[in-house]
Amino acid sequence: MPELFKKPTIGSHLWFIYILSFVFLGMLWYYQWMLGLIMTVFLAASLYYSYRQEQQMINDTEEYISTLSYRVKKVGEEALLEMPIGIVLYSEDFTIEWTNPYMNRLKEEDSLVGKSLNDLSDDLVLKVKEDNNEIWLSMEDYKFQVMIKKEERLLYFFDRTKQTEIQNLYHNEQSVLGIIFLDNYEEITQAMDDTAKSQINSKVTSILNEWSNDYGIYLKRISQERFLAVMNQQILNQLEKTKFEILDEVRELISDKNVPLTLSIGVGLGGVSLPALGELAQSSLDLALGRGGDQVTIKDENGKVRFYGGKTNPMEKRTRVRARVISHAMTELVRESDKVLIMGHKAPDMDSIGAAIGILKIAQASDVEGSIVMDPDDVNTGVQRMVEEINGNEELRSHFMDPDTALDSVTKNTLLVIVDTHKPSMVAEEKLLSKTEHVVVIDHHRRAEEFINHPTLVYMEPYASSTAELVTELLEYQPKNLKLNMLESTALLAGIIVDTKSFTLRTGSRTFDAASYLRSKGADTVLVQKFMKEDLDIYVKRSRLIEHTHIYRDGIAISTGDPGETFGPVVIAQAADTLLTMSGIVASFVISEREDKRIGISARSLGDVNVQVIMERMDGGGHLTNAATQLDDSSVEDATEQLKAIIDEYFEGGAEE
Repeated sequence: MPELFKKPTIGSHLWFIYILSFVFLGMLWYYQWMLGLIMTVFLAASLYYSYRQEQQMINDTEEYISTLSYRVKKVGEEALLEMPIGIVLYSEDFTIEWTNPYMNRLKEEDSLVGKSLNDLSDDLVLKVKEDNNEIWLSMEDYKFQVMIKKEERLLYFFDRTKQTEIQNLYHNEQSVLGIIFLDNYEEITQAMDDTAKSQINSKVTSILNEWSNDYGIYLKRISQERFLAVMNQQILNQLEKTKFEILDEVRELISDKNVPLTLSIGVGLGGVSLPALGELAQSSLDLALGRGGDQVTIKDENGKVRFYGGKTNPMEKRTRVRARVISHAMTELVRESDKVLIMGHKAPDMDSIGAAIGILKIAQASDVEGSIVMDPDDVNTGVQRMVEEINGNEELRSHFMDPDTALDSVTKNTLLVIVDTHKPSMVAEEKLLSKTEHVVVIDHHRRAEEFINHPTLVYMEPYASSTAELVTELLEYQPKNLKLNMLESTALLAGIIVDTKSFTLRTGSRTFDAASYLRSKGADTVLVQKFMKEDLDIYVKRSRLIEHTHIYRDGIAISTGDPGETFGPVVIAQAADTLLTMSGIVASFVISEREDKRIGISARSLGDVNVQVIMERMDGGGHLTNAATQLDDSSVEDATEQLKAIIDEYFEGGAEE
């Protein structure tokens, strides 16, 4: 207890002085009784005065404490009843036992006593039961921070409405930069006369200006095919709710060539400087274009990415000129290296192996040692016959090595070429990426958020049928001393045939040109069919998987494997392909347990449904018509429910990536 509030008493120092005075007074009486008598009178007066002062002090203190106690009690009552803080006492069954008047005024009721906590907020009881000492909830038009005292069964409600409004205002007013790029403007307008070009420019500008005015965006054209958009977070939220309908409006502009004009938008946001926002916007645009264009990519300061659009197959825009430039650049990189290591993805398919063999030929044409990195224990049944044929060719087999050998042989001056993937987590041996400073990426998949860091050269064409097609075009511009034998050209052709489903999907004119070149080099189509043959037991397993198929929504086929029964990734993919050939099916999803204890999902479509978007929501990826994912710590049933929820959102909320 503070000294201020203790009852005052005579101090020990005064008692000492009085005792000493009596001793001296006694001595004075002994020697001089007259003087002792006088001093006795003075001492008695002093004692009387001290006593009166002490009593007065005690009375004043007691009066002060009494007054203060009353005031403290009054303040406590005022605080309890009048302060703008809600107080609720509840029983063990979460029934309200007492509230202060503030809570009654908040709910506009005379009394809340006897009612459940859920009458304050629908899920308040559940939140109180959780292991939290603090929660946030909404009541009426208010936002409250609620402090929970479980032992006392007491809740304190602090009004944070103004604070939340200020936070939202700060967030909504943050600057956002966007770069709008007309994907195929140059290709569409290159053969137009000035009048036609002016007309399409006027239409595009008119649509974009109207769009920017509707949403309050500052829009500035900075080149023939590029615009700068400045907005805030609130405007961006509105655009996301509409799934960026501007993509569809621009796509409806059909040129004289009967080709739709498409645009891509890269957006940068976050609480960073304007130069940093510009870099985020440009990075987002590069990512959107790397995925084929006709979409919006949004990247924040933490690197998180959101995608919208991507509803159409990308236009075939690459030219022979670019293929020749990339081929010559590859030749220079190969000649400057001491050796070349080629690596595809885990569980390689025919496209990955065929493309790797093609890059090996580029190295050999420049008289540089080349090797293909492949784990012999990671070969699935789909490529087993191709691998057996390669093993039967001593010259070609000698250029294959396992990942451990590759790690021992790699140097800082080694050229590492990644084919048929651009994700570090998907390559055959990820450690190789950090062992050399020279990495080339050649891939035909749409670019994902995960990408190999700082590659020396990137050749990504999402509108190509396969990586084997891209590599075949590179081979055409290599020195004349390059000689493809029958097996090598057949491996490349097999990669093209498998990825196009025998030239039925994602097949352009350049695909047939590449196939024609390979055929002229001795590619054997009969041997390709031999590679693609399957065993009877695999056919039966695939049929059993297809048997468990049901139709979800209109034309969406979902097939699920039995719990405990495992299927290889090739069988799952083949089942999805087979379902797509059925009448009335526009998209197929096959879900099954895999031998590695993960849940595999293979997705296919005819183009009306963007399965890549759906698989990316499940941490997968691929193409608009061909995608897949693998899930850890899940079951077939859980994966199916998750997939259905994403499909529902896709159709009901728009095609969001």
